Amino acid sequence: MAEHTPYPLFCIGHPLLDIQVRNGEALLAKYGLEANGYTLAKDKQLEIYDDIVANHQVTFVAGGGAQNMARGAAYILPPKSVAYTGAVGNDSLAEQLRQANEREGVLHVYDVHDDEKTGACAVVITGHHRSLTTTHRAAQKFRTPHLSSPDVAPLIRNASFYYLEGFFLRHGLEAALEVATKSSEHGKTFILNISAPFVVQHFGAQLKALLPYVDILIGNEAEAAAWATANEMPNPSDLHAIARSLALFPKVNASKPRIVLFTQGGKSTLLLAAQNPDEPRIYPVLEAENLIDTNGAGDAFAGGFAAGLVAGYSLDDSVWLGHELARECVHQVGPQYPWPKVDILVYVNSFIHNMEQVFEEVLRMVRVGSPSFGFAFVWLPAPRLW
Repeated sequence: MAEHTPYPLFCIGHPLLDIQVRNGEALLAKYGLEANGYTLAKDKQLEIYDDIVANHQVTFVAGGGAQNMARGAAYILPPKSVAYTGAVGNDSLAEQLRQANEREGVLHVYDVHDDEKTGACAVVITGHHRSLTTTHRAAQKFRTPHLSSPDVAPLIRNASFYYLEGFFLRHGLEAALEVATKSSEHGKTFILNISAPFVVQHFGAQLKALLPYVDILIGNEAEAAAWATANEMPNPSDLHAIARSLALFPKVNASKPRIVLFTQGGKSTLLLAAQNPDEPRIYPVLEAENLIDTNGAGDAFAGGFAAGLVAGYSLDDSVWLGHELARECVHQVGPQYPWPKVDILVYVNSFIHNMEQVFEEVLRMVRVGSPSFGFAFVWLPAPRLW
C-alpha cells in the first residue's frame, strides 16, 4: 500500500438519513411510488417520513450517494483516510449521521444550517426492490464559502483524490467547479459519479460544465443510456460507444486522459480509457448468492474502486476491489457493510495472486505449444493511471 497521508480522499454530496422500511407494498400504493423507482418527494409524498417512523418498524442508515461511497472507502482504507462534506440541519437526524460516520471512520465537516432540517430518504423495500423518495431539505443549501472554512480548506488542499455525486449538480455546480478546478490545476484526481439518469436528463448543462475537469467518470447502464438519448446517439445500449463519447469529451488537463466506467448490476463492468478509446476492458461480476438488498451497491462499488486507487492499486485491481465491496453490500439491508470488518484487501490480494498464477501457467503452456490450447492467447496490458 502507498505511504499514508491523512485524508487523501475528500468527498462531497447530499447528506441524507435513509429511513428504511420493509414489506412496504401498501406504502407504494398510498404514496404513488414505483417498486424500484427514485423520486423527489412532493405534495402528499412529503408526509411519508413521519408516517413510516410513527407507524412502521424502521431502520436508520447514513445515506446519500457520496456519503455511502465515503463509508465504503473508509471500510477498506486505514484510519484518517476519508473526509466528507455536505449541508445538514441542526437536528437529531444530523446527529445520527455524525455518529454513523464516526463509527465507520469518516471525518465529517458539515455545512450546518440552523433553520433547516437534515435531508432524508424514505427507502421502501419490497422483496429485492427498493423505492427511494428523497427530500433534500438542508442538503440543497450547501454554501460554497464553506469550502474555504478553517476546517475544510486544509482537507481540500491536502487531498489527492476528490469524489462528487451527480445529485450535487442540482444545486452545487459552483462549489463543484471550485474543487474540480483546483484538482485539475494541481494534477490531482477528480472522480464524478453520474448517480442517476435524471441528472443527465434534467441537469445536462451542469454535467457538461463539469466534465472538462473530470478525470474518472462512473455510471451505470441506465445513466449511459440517458447520456446517449440526450446527445442523440443512435444506440442507447452501446456501452462502448457511449463510454467513448464521454472519454473523449473535451478535457482541461489533457495530460490525464479521462477514464470511464459503466457498471451493469450483476453483469459485467466496462472500463474505457481515453488513450485507448477502441479497447474497452470488460470485468465479469461474480454472482452474489443470498442477495438481500441492492440499495447502495453502486456507491459501494465506487467506494471500493476509489479506495483501491488511494491505496496505490492498479485500475484493474481497483475494479475488482469495487466488485468485492459491492458484493458485501448486497448481503446487508441498505448501504451497509458487515461487522466485524471483512478484510477485503486480503481477499483481493489473494485473488490477484491467483490470477497471476493462472496467467503464468497459460503463457507457459502456450510457449511450449500445449495441444490443450486451441486458441491464441493475447494479454493486453491494463491502461495506466497516468
